Amino acid sequence: MSAPASWRPGAPRALMLVSELEDYTVAFANGVGGSVPVTLAVPRRRYAHLAEWFGPGIDLRLLDWPRHRSAANPRFVAELVRLVRRERPDVIHLLSNNTLWLNLALPFFPAPIVTTVHDVEVHPGDAETGVLPRWSTDLVVRQSGDLVVHGPGLRQGAIERFGKATDRVHVLSHPAIRRYAELARREGLVRRTTGFTVLLFGRLYAYKGLSHFIEAEALVGDRIPGLRVVIAGRGDDPAALSRLMGDAARYDIHHHFIEDRAVGQLFLDADVVALPYVEASQSGVLNVAAAFGKPVVVTDVGELRATVVPNGLGLVVPPRDPQAFADALVRLASAPRLLAELGARARAWADGPNAPEAIGRSAAELYGRIITRSAASRNAAVHPPVGAVERP
Repeated sequence: MSAPASWRPGAPRALMLVSELEDYTVAFANGVGGSVPVTLAVPRRRYAHLAEWFGPGIDLRLLDWPRHRSAANPRFVAELVRLVRRERPDVIHLLSNNTLWLNLALPFFPAPIVTTVHDVEVHPGDAETGVLPRWSTDLVVRQSGDLVVHGPGLRQGAIERFGKATDRVHVLSHPAIRRYAELARREGLVRRTTGFTVLLFGRLYAYKGLSHFIEAEALVGDRIPGLRVVIAGRGDDPAALSRLMGDAARYDIHHHFIEDRAVGQLFLDADVVALPYVEASQSGVLNVAAAFGKPVVVTDVGELRATVVPNGLGLVVPPRDPQAFADALVRLASAPRLLAELGARARAWADGPNAPEAIGRSAAELYGRIITRSAASRNAAVHPPVGAVERP
């Protein structure tokens, strides 16, 4: 692994572990890798095709990481502990607490552990995240010295839910996800659509507000000439809600896993990205949209308002209010200057304060504080203050 010029002498060495969350991991690890050396250990089956997207600051380790139900997990845990001990990192960062078997490894890790908790509470109806027992994700948190969340509201929720000290729960924004925009440029993709296109992208579960979004389309009526509604992703079938549609001919539905190149095309074609969620923590989709310079219409849940409003990324409406969502879409479709201004702000945010490099610098500073505190604690344990009385 070659050393980027941005690494300072004696920079702490971070080892990251994660079994999923590919888009977040690529953005975050690359951002951190611009400031400190990063060893990233991930499942081969999920990350091998993404190896080209990691920068020179990342020492990528593709592991034969078993699935949760595999009998190979105990052996894998032992091998992982040996790997971590060989690497001798200064800090270990678990990029998600959605794991089961890592709980057996954490007591044997030789460095401070920090864990990112993306969702303090499991989203209702999320069939993917909800497969793990709650005790397993909570146990990861209890075994971690420090936690990272993606906003101040989530920080307070984590402090209350997990009982962590306030100085052990930290905020690092979810970085912009630029990979798809970079792929679109590399592939020479261009916009293919005319009219006004609204994109709903991602996992299509109940908490994403799919039914309210479709009701909003019906309430738009004929106020947006040439309206095109694109729904793309896995999960619940949008066709089951066809009775709610105002004009089924407007819809372009892709109810399946979306390949990377197609993701780039979908966001290029969109005028607005819709996040009609009824419950949320933060949103990776928002961070993809920003990288494309696409305005958003979001509901006021989780950290969405606190992200969108100060940075001028789009419009915010109440959750479960199809009329307000419809009116917001009409407002943007009727105001091309506002649409362009919001898009420019979104791109500036993705390339500036929320760029992976900016978040990576903040993470590196956090690692430094955690390592310093850990060293001071060990030193105090080995060399107690003069005059300290040992308790019987």
